[in-house]
Amino acid sequence: MTISRRTALGALALPALTGSARAQATRLRFAHPHPDSDSWSRASRLFAQLVNERSSGALQVQVFGNGALGSDPTTIAAARGGTLDIVLTGNPFFTGLAPKLNVLDLPFLFRDRRHVAAVLDGRIGDQLRQELDGANLRVLGFWDIGFRNITNSRRAIAAPADLRGLKIRTTPNPAHIKAFQLLGANPSPMPFTELFTALETRTVDGQENPTTLILNARFYEVQRHLSLTRHAYTAGILAMSKQRWEALAPAQRDLLQTVANEVTPQQRQMNEDAEAASVTELKAKGMQALEEPDRAAFARIVTEEVRRDFTGRHGTALPDAIDAAGA
Repeated sequence: MTISRRTALGALALPALTGSARAQATRLRFAHPHPDSDSWSRASRLFAQLVNERSSGALQVQVFGNGALGSDPTTIAAARGGTLDIVLTGNPFFTGLAPKLNVLDLPFLFRDRRHVAAVLDGRIGDQLRQELDGANLRVLGFWDIGFRNITNSRRAIAAPADLRGLKIRTTPNPAHIKAFQLLGANPSPMPFTELFTALETRTVDGQENPTTLILNARFYEVQRHLSLTRHAYTAGILAMSKQRWEALAPAQRDLLQTVANEVTPQQRQMNEDAEAASVTELKAKGMQALEEPDRAAFARIVTEEVRRDFTGRHGTALPDAIDAAGA
């Protein structure tokens, strides 16, 4: 079911929330790992506000950002177990539960954000949502983290050879790990909530994330070099405990999905709008930014090899469909 159809169904169900539903509030806890200045925080607060207002207080969402309720794996596990209601974190942290989601993290897969939206908001996105059903999670939407870039504390990264020997924090996603192995780096997966300290103590030399998150997480305080490699796109998954979802009234479910459908494109736009300005601000904060690294050289090394690993396990249908989407 596409987003537009879900929105229409949700809108029809809203009147059912009035009347006796106001008498007893249902409280939902929503956790994510990003800092308060990030678009995830702004959009999650908007999500909470709209749910609270449109349910006349019958549904009350409380947002816990900045990793307050634990690391990425911890909050996912809590949502799966029913002790946390809503979790938002990066797609790479879900791929151990649903390996086909790894397709979204293949290097140099997406052409631009229009391509991303064509995939995530259409038939392919609906198919990928279903991959987490067996993990006791209900996907409400795909939010934006963005195109990933490399930072480090040692040297400028203009070409793949510059990465050799550097210890780079990655997500636990197999595509990210394999790509940095092929580039000659030493990938070191860890939760986002542990990353600043690891960079500060030089436990790792660098990391890779979108510039908006590099800025909002203040990585410029502990990293000197930024290379705009844009080597992969990362989506965030907004998911709800399936146990909690099924315990709600149908009208409440429809309201949550409707609001998620409205806020998702707004969050993506927030992040896209902030991206260009973030590079300028990172430079002002003292980072040395290499804006035109040899992206083609990076792509030649990683694209086919990492994709071959995925298709060997899951076939070519998903990546081929993504290539064709939005063309």
